[in-house]
Amino acid sequence: MKRIRQPIIAVLGHVDHGKTTMLDRIRKTNVAGKEAGGITQHIGATEVPIEVIKGLAGPLIRLWKGEIRLPGLLFIDTPGHEAFTSLRARGGSLADLAVLVVDVNEGFQPQTIESIEILRKNRTPFIVAANKIDRIKGWKVAEDEPFLMNVKRQDPRAQGELESKLWELIGKFYEMGFQANRFDRVADFTRELAIVPVSAKYGIGIPELLVLIAGLSQKYLEEKLKIEVEGPARGTILEVREETGLGTTIDVIIYDGTLRRDDTIVVGGKDRAIVTKIRALLKPRPLDEIRDPRFRFEQVEEVVAAAGIKIAAPGLEEALAGSPVIAARNEEEVERAKEEILEQIESVVLNTGKVGVIVKADTLGSLEALSKELQEKRIPIRKADVGNISKTDVMEALSVREDEPKYGVVMGFNVKVNEDAMEVAKAKGVPLFTGNIIYRLIEDYEEWIKAEEERKKRELLSRVTFPGVIRLYPDERYVFRRSHPAIVGVEVIEGRIKPGVSLIKQNGQKVGVIKSIKNRNDFVQEAKKGDAVAVAIEGAMVGRHIHPGETLYVDLDRNDVVILARELKNELDETDLKALKMTAKVKAQRDPFWKSI
Repeated sequence: MKRIRQPIIAVLGHVDHGKTTMLDRIRKTNVAGKEAGGITQHIGATEVPIEVIKGLAGPLIRLWKGEIRLPGLLFIDTPGHEAFTSLRARGGSLADLAVLVVDVNEGFQPQTIESIEILRKNRTPFIVAANKIDRIKGWKVAEDEPFLMNVKRQDPRAQGELESKLWELIGKFYEMGFQANRFDRVADFTRELAIVPVSAKYGIGIPELLVLIAGLSQKYLEEKLKIEVEGPARGTILEVREETGLGTTIDVIIYDGTLRRDDTIVVGGKDRAIVTKIRALLKPRPLDEIRDPRFRFEQVEEVVAAAGIKIAAPGLEEALAGSPVIAARNEEEVERAKEEILEQIESVVLNTGKVGVIVKADTLGSLEALSKELQEKRIPIRKADVGNISKTDVMEALSVREDEPKYGVVMGFNVKVNEDAMEVAKAKGVPLFTGNIIYRLIEDYEEWIKAEEERKKRELLSRVTFPGVIRLYPDERYVFRRSHPAIVGVEVIEGRIKPGVSLIKQNGQKVGVIKSIKNRNDFVQEAKKGDAVAVAIEGAMVGRHIHPGETLYVDLDRNDVVILARELKNELDETDLKALKMTAKVKAQRDPFWKSI
């Protein structure tokens, strides 16, 4: 028998833009106030029955003559990052629809942009809650009032400021490829993003937001929301945690079928599929929060999708957040589920053995997203796994560094670095990149690569010799000293010269080292083609070793040529290449190696 399940609504946005506060207003709870620094540290799930939605938004539903047939809404409150994405449908989103919360006063922030990219990649439809309108100067607050009524109370200046801030948001969405408009001005919800101005703190605009979520879910997602009630349950693990008296439990979102207390379930583990039997199904009360319930969980015999549920069962210690949960009612179904789960996990948890970066993440969903981003950036991955950064990870990065220094790093998304891993990384100089914004993590790595390339280039430039050809002026007036050192006027014919380089004659004979270069009254560190300078040559005597009008060449060795050709090709300009060819002709008289240049 098929029926419509409640849609799963993910709430995303930047830290402190009001995601949990908005849900608190709907639930009449204070989860946000209990969190460290008011920031969500874990994923939460809240079931909002349809009666509550009708209670909050009833007048609007009647006004718009809509009928809501959904049993309710299941909200997932995320820590502002990618963890709500699961392996369901090969990387599709666990969410049916999302609410992107943006502080209307702060606009787009790093995690706002990342959230939009996640939604775009997973093709998850979303609505925008432009929060904190109560902070607009002079805004008149009326608690739990629909926005369209509340905005009429405002003076023209406050209305104008809100319009200005909304247009800024609309402009930003346009830059990211989305058409957006205030919800009551949207002509086609399939083509335009609806922006609902709200105050999560005071409940303003929440009625419209709920009606929109319910209405759009019902209108556009009805087929997707139809489930086979009697079918075995499918879900995704949100969290794995220790509970006093229960041992290791998993918080799960069930998105299909029915889960019963005596069901056998197959769960994704570290490197295997875990088969176990449910000991207890614990369900938060409606409007309560799976993460921090006000009331004791209710023990239930069964749960029908969509629902947030805590499962107690033996052997869950190695279960992975983000991995699938599949109920199986016979041996054949168990084997099928094991194969499916292993296939999905293997597609994310990599161990390629090739040269590449080491990647760690807190959940399979996060790992999948980070791995995809790296692959799109053509950054190879040696190992991608779930869990904190360990000493083994650092040692593996160290071995990669021997083959390719730029990939000898560890990248960790939303994970900690174990103490022994930190010690080894510091001692061996292995870079660790950690954070909870995927694109910022990759940006940090790319900036490090640039800095490393720049450092390497500077190091090479400091020890490589560039080609250069000089000609002594033929007039004796430009001989300023004949020896100890010889000081003569020269023109740089091709390439460049620097203090410290050795010079050779046309026949390849060494004649001395440039001690200093003077351009009029100043000593300089380099002279290039066309420069007329005085050079002091240690070890040469004018009239014996060198003569006015003679051409001299910077002495290069094979190593210089290799470095210039492989590492510093972009640093060579046309005159350097000409100087190199002229020098090669001179050197080829004594060494056949130079004939190929």
